[in-house]
Amino acid sequence: MLTAQIPPTMENPPRGLTVAKHSLYKTLLFVTAAALSGGVVGSAVAAEPRGMLETIHRHQTLTSSVTDNGDLNPYAVVVAPVSAGRIAKDDVLVDNFNDVSNLQGTGTTIIDYRPSTKETFLFAKLPKKLAQCPGGVGLTTAMTMLRTGWIIVGSTPSTDGTTATKGDGCLIVLDPNGRMVEAWSGPTINDPWGDMAVVDNGTAATLFVSMAGFGLPSPNVLDPQTGYPVILHKSTVLRLELQIPEGQPPVIKSQTIVADGLSARADLDNFLLGPTGLALDPDGTLYVTDGLDNLIVAIPNALTRTDSAGTGRTVTQGGLLSWPLAMVYTPAGHLLACNGKDGRVVEIDPKAGQQIYAQWIDPDQAQSPPGNGDLFGIALTADGEGFYYVQDDTNTLMRASRR
Repeated sequence: MLTAQIPPTMENPPRGLTVAKHSLYKTLLFVTAAALSGGVVGSAVAAEPRGMLETIHRHQTLTSSVTDNGDLNPYAVVVAPVSAGRIAKDDVLVDNFNDVSNLQGTGTTIIDYRPSTKETFLFAKLPKKLAQCPGGVGLTTAMTMLRTGWIIVGSTPSTDGTTATKGDGCLIVLDPNGRMVEAWSGPTINDPWGDMAVVDNGTAATLFVSMAGFGLPSPNVLDPQTGYPVILHKSTVLRLELQIPEGQPPVIKSQTIVADGLSARADLDNFLLGPTGLALDPDGTLYVTDGLDNLIVAIPNALTRTDSAGTGRTVTQGGLLSWPLAMVYTPAGHLLACNGKDGRVVEIDPKAGQQIYAQWIDPDQAQSPPGNGDLFGIALTADGEGFYYVQDDTNTLMRASRR
């Protein structure tokens, strides 16, 4: 397996760099690291690519996620499947988890980046408090846009930036002009956290969302044996069956917990650690990242099952994975998972259970290891040949492409 490692002697980026120059600096770091790998790189280039990552050679800064109210810390990345309202097909929606004070669980904004014109505008700005959303608003990686134009986004709210004051949150429904129309909450919804896997036929849709907040205490509640915040095994993956009446918002027709017992814990630096990445195979297998256990699991028959598969079947664990977060399914049937503890994205063949390749997409030397804590959301580009991702260290939307 080829993994470019950033030499520890490289200096940190000079202060005062613009976002664009900072991105170029980090790209040069990656290229230098690859060159230092010598003949291994040369032989890999000559061989047939084993997956998408080996064809990715360019990383481009597209826009900042910081909004006029100072929101930052981008989480979700969603590519618009249709044109509706203010949104044009293939626009990229990005939400923010933090407010101007940099408190987690307090971000209320969504930006829209338009690749065709390279414009960015504020798509939605929600109030910090909603009567329908227990605890308020803190937008997470749980976001999607339906073919009918409705946007559904998760809220995992806090008032002090930690789980000590977290609420149960909700799923918020927005129209394609960025206006909230309703919010869903209830006993099965507790801090919608991970990126959504979706099957959408227009008049009906199936959503999978991870719920990471059940029973989660303050990060100051420590396990006496480890000295870290206590780990709970109460996280779930919820399947929502939606009906979308013509011209009307979606309606929940049924709910099924398809996975439970997944791990989560509070964290001062990352708010919480819980199941984040969800990706659906056309055969109905749902893949889920469990970062605390550093693995990816498979939930069989996720579209049709009437009960929970528990923690599912382990697909791969350890290796190149380092707290896997958001995840996407590629056209070739592979998985791309962003690491939370370093700046790599990892490509996995889920059928074979093999980790294929890892690429440093955020080798920022300001963190240790490089890129630690910088990655989160990921989505394929409209042509399926590259991907969008966010860098939390620079609050930017990025595009990875072949050239």
